[in-house]
Amino acid sequence: QVQVVESGGGLVQTGGSLRLSCALSGGTFGNYAMAWFRQTPGKEREFVSAINRAGGIKRYANSVSGRFTISRDSDTNTVTLQMSGLKPEDTAVYSCAARPSTTSLKAEDYGTWGQGTQVTVSS
Repeated sequence: QVQVVESGGGLVQTGGSLRLSCALSGGTFGNYAMAWFRQTPGKEREFVSAINRAGGIKRYANSVSGRFTISRDSDTNTVTLQMSGLKPEDTAVYSCAARPSTTSLKAEDYGTWGQGTQVTVSS
């Protein structure tokens, strides 16, 4: 069974950086498009970024474009979200998702989810 596990969340000041990682197991990493979503209490899950199976196509939400970078490493079966220029509005639980197909910006298209990791940006 395919599983993904996130790591790397924490508390950071405005303008700071954090790096989130997501490790996939139980499946062939290269067969999965990977994505990051985030959610705050009372709000719907929001798309953040996605990367296709080959790693050549990357998608970003307008709110994070230019500040976040997604990448994947087939040697470690890991997708990474490098976040810089963090703002208080980036505070959320960030979740990794996997999909054995092309990338999608819709949460409902992803069948495998991690537990999530908290990112808190203080002002």
